[in-house]
Amino acid sequence: MKVLIPVLFVLGLVCPAGSAPAAPAPGIAKTPYCSALSINAETGEVLFEDNADAQVYPASVLKLMDLYIVLSRIESGKLALSDMVQVTPEAAGMGGSQVYLDEKEQFPVEELLYALMVQSANDAATALAIHIAGSREAFVGLMNQTAQELGMTHTTFHSEHGLPPGKGQEPDVTTARDMAILCRELVKRPNALHYTSTITRGFRNDQFIMHNHNKLLGLAPGVDGLKTGYFRQAGYSIAATAPQNGQRVITLVMGSASAKERDAKALEILRTSLARLPPRTEAPKASQLAQPQHLPSAPQEAAPAVEEKPAARGPLSAGWGKFFLGLGIGLLVFVGIILAAGRYLRNQRSRGMYLRRR
Repeated sequence: MKVLIPVLFVLGLVCPAGSAPAAPAPGIAKTPYCSALSINAETGEVLFEDNADAQVYPASVLKLMDLYIVLSRIESGKLALSDMVQVTPEAAGMGGSQVYLDEKEQFPVEELLYALMVQSANDAATALAIHIAGSREAFVGLMNQTAQELGMTHTTFHSEHGLPPGKGQEPDVTTARDMAILCRELVKRPNALHYTSTITRGFRNDQFIMHNHNKLLGLAPGVDGLKTGYFRQAGYSIAATAPQNGQRVITLVMGSASAKERDAKALEILRTSLARLPPRTEAPKASQLAQPQHLPSAPQEAAPAVEEKPAARGPLSAGWGKFFLGLGIGLLVFVGIILAAGRYLRNQRSRGMYLRRR
C-alpha cells in the first residue's frame, strides 16, 4: 500500500486510503505521491496509471486551464496577443508567486501569458481572468464550463490561480486523469508549448527576470512542458510532456512529498512511457518530426519550491537585489571601520595616560 501524504487530509480531501491503487508497471518503483498517470497524447492510450482518479489539489497546475482558455479565445478571433490588459487593483493585490503588477500598468496578453507560465504569476492569472470575463467569478465559471465540455467530470475550480483557499473558501479539486484530458487538448493549441517550454524570460523591459519552476525543462532533452504546482496542503505536482518520433507522452504526478521526488518520479514514468510508444506505421509529417529522446535516469537536485501563500509585495528583480546586497555589505564594512578606528583611539588615549602617570 502506498505511503499517503499526511498533508492531503487537510480540508477532508485525501487520496482514498481504502482504494487499492493499480500495481506499478515493471520498472516503475513506488514512491510517496497521491496519484500518477501517463498517456499517449495522440491516441489517449494509458501507458501508466496509479490511483489516477483520486481527488487532489492541483495548485498552480490549474493555470494550464487559464492558458487553454486564452489560446482558445485567440484561435477563435475573440482575443489577440497584442490586446492590452489593464491591471486592476484586485489583480495588483494578489499574493504568492507573482510579477508585482501595479494598477497603473497595462501589458499585452502575450506578456501576461509568459508571466503565467514561466513565473506562475497569480497576479497575471487574475489580470487575464478579469480582462476576459469581466470578473474573477465569471472566469472561474468559464473554467468549470470548459472543464465539463472537455469531460473533466471530477474537477471543480474555485479560483483562477490555484492558491490555497482562504477562510470560508473552497479548494480547487481535480484528478490526474482529468488533468491529462486538459493537457491532451492544450498541446493541440498553436504556440501552447512555446510558453510552457520557456525557461527564463525578462518581464517589464527586463526589470524582472522570470525563471520557470519546471526544472525538467533544463535537465531532460525534449521536455517542453507543461506546469508545476505546489502549496503545503497540496504537495508537489507536475504535468510533464515530451515528443518522440512524431508522437507525444503526457505524464502527471500529483501530490508528491517533495519537489525532488516529484521530478524524479515524473522523469522515470515519462522515460518508461516514451519507450512503450508503438512504432509508427507511416512516417510523421515534417512538422511532427522529433528525434528520439534519451532522458536522464534522474533529475538533478530541484530548486526550492515557492511557497504559495500571500507574500509581501516589492520589486524583487535581480538588478535591485544585487544593488541592495552590495549596499548592505558596504554599510557593514563602513561600520566595521568606524568601530576599529574608535577602538584604536581609545587604546592610544589609554596608552598616553599610562605614560604620563609614569
